[in-house]
Amino acid sequence: MTDRPTAIRYRTLAWLTVAAALAYLCRNAVGVTESTIRTELGLTHEQSGWFMGAFFWTYALFQVPTGWFSERVGTRLALSIFALCWSLATFGVGIASGFWLLIVAQLLMGIAQAGIFPASCNSVGYWMPLSERSLACGILAAGMQVGAIAASGFAGELTEGSGWRWVFVGFAFPGVLWTLGFYWWFRDRPSQLSTVNASELALIQAGRVQQVSNEEQSTSELTELYNIAANPVLWLLCGQQICRASGYMFFASWFPTFLQETRGVSVSESGYLQGLVLAGTLVGSIFGGMVTDWIWKRTGSLRLSRSGVGAVALGSCSLLILAAWFVQSVTLAVILLALGSLSAAIAGPCALAATIDIGGPRVPQVFGVMNMTGNLAAAACPVLVGILFQRTENWNLILLLFAAIYFIGAIFWVLTNTENRISAEPEDS
Repeated sequence: MTDRPTAIRYRTLAWLTVAAALAYLCRNAVGVTESTIRTELGLTHEQSGWFMGAFFWTYALFQVPTGWFSERVGTRLALSIFALCWSLATFGVGIASGFWLLIVAQLLMGIAQAGIFPASCNSVGYWMPLSERSLACGILAAGMQVGAIAASGFAGELTEGSGWRWVFVGFAFPGVLWTLGFYWWFRDRPSQLSTVNASELALIQAGRVQQVSNEEQSTSELTELYNIAANPVLWLLCGQQICRASGYMFFASWFPTFLQETRGVSVSESGYLQGLVLAGTLVGSIFGGMVTDWIWKRTGSLRLSRSGVGAVALGSCSLLILAAWFVQSVTLAVILLALGSLSAAIAGPCALAATIDIGGPRVPQVFGVMNMTGNLAAAACPVLVGILFQRTENWNLILLLFAAIYFIGAIFWVLTNTENRISAEPEDS
């Protein structure tokens, strides 16, 4: 009688999901405490803007280097180093005495957190069966939103009760404790952990293409990276990522101001309504993973379960945002936008799973390139929205703009064939 498969892969996923939540807890605390920090340290609004945005520039630019590092040394060591460093950077924000120390701490946090998801996606590829891969990515994405929502709640309460410095000092310690536990328990491959039985190992490895080890690669790493970056499949994935990241950043940054200016809601009410939209993102992340895996199990088509779901999700988001443009009721408009955010989040697991499907032995680099382009768009989005509104003074035009952006993202998904693996080797090799 065959032994029942163990469930160690779910414990692995839990460790990675907690890391995502802790990372977003630290990064999102900045937005909640910004006004208090600005007042106490005597910063200008422009300096405060640079302080908040500094994280995203290094976070975007270091996606590929930290992804390469994760692939070379393994997730266990890389993610432990990243978590310890972002915890120290969070502590650094809490003890900073002026503008430039805040900037340095934010830049370091961006570098440290850049490697989280390339490393995590690589581990999902090794630890999760193909039939559960999208749901695992959805749970990982949901962990990000749990951390973001927790930061919105706890940071405000702690700032009023103990001061903003204790927010960052307090948020730094869970990452240190996680690092110690993760390095002690985690292993890069299922075969390296004795508690994984043969049945679970066979389940994990069923139906997957054997990845090539670093020693078996015949081309130099620079040549491999060039061949990866030159592949049209990756361009299309980057295109949809730019559209999704831009849209998410609008909801995460300017959305409360949009509600205040166009629907006449109060500042506090706009914050709660923003939380409702972020909750839609959380639900959509998990639901998207479930739907994507369900379709793959019944059709066996990577393109239908990844590109098809992604296209429908972003297309639906575009239509829901467009519908909200016609609505005058605040409640109904926010419900439509929350449903739009939920729809857009459904495409998130598709994108994460697609990098694993097509990345071969270079999943961290493929994910790093895709996420880098998305985060560069996220960093630029608040600035471009501000410039556009300053010139037009028309928030409704901006809403239509993001409806169009999500529609373009759906087109990118339609054109993406996730059944074509990205090769690090030249086409004629």
